[in-house]
Amino acid sequence: MSAMNRLRWKCRRGTLELDLVLQQFLARDYAMLDAAARQAFEALLESGDEELWALVSGTTPCPAPELAQIVERLRAC
Repeated sequence: MSAMNRLRWKCRRGTLELDLVLQQFLARDYAMLDAAARQAFEALLESGDEELWALVSGTTPCPAPELAQIVERLRAC
């Protein structure tokens, strides 16, 4: 399995909302990210569905500055 296929698999979540946001981000924005931003995105994918949705929906503030840019881009999806 290629690295991109593994990443697509990690973007499949337990909620439709997250699936849609993450898949759109992956298709639209991921290729333009630098290495640090890609690492930040992959770190976000390690979060649980509820925690990740709270960040994306804005109900929880972003806990780390290095993740804030990715969270903002996810919110735009």
